[in-house]
Amino acid sequence: MKEKPEDIFRSCGGRLRMSEATRRGITRYMLYTLRDRGVIEQISRGIYRLVEFPPIGGPDVVTVGLRFPNAVICLVSALAFHEITTQIPRSVSVAVPRESRMPCLEYPPLIVHRFSDRAYRAGIEEHQIDGVPVKIYNPEKTIVDCFKCRNKIGHGRSAGGAEIL
Repeated sequence: MKEKPEDIFRSCGGRLRMSEATRRGITRYMLYTLRDRGVIEQISRGIYRLVEFPPIGGPDVVTVGLRFPNAVICLVSALAFHEITTQIPRSVSVAVPRESRMPCLEYPPLIVHRFSDRAYRAGIEEHQIDGVPVKIYNPEKTIVDCFKCRNKIGHGRSAGGAEIL
């Protein structure tokens, strides 16, 4: 007996990327049908989740973790995650290695910072947020980086900007 698409989603924690779904035997047509019937919802381009699961606690950082597993949540976004700021970020700040491809999302808005290899690798922690591994800089590294960028963060930078540290 063939496994139902809903069961495949459940076995994967309620979330699947389209590429994972097709590898597991769920066609694009089935995904769109499930979405149109309200069984699954599209979280971001190519990422779907069962609606029967509890709502995602941190949808913006979870989306970044799913779409860009090498990006690290940094600066004000990391401060907010560690609950050491009262500022509510309007976008997600991420760090990537200097030579890597710039991540791009329609939503959530991103501010991408290119870090040198040494700066990028220091202080990375991996947290499970709603069952999704998300890389976030530890509080100490975050505070140091915010101090380094004190003249640049919080001044209304637009999404999609790039800063090299």
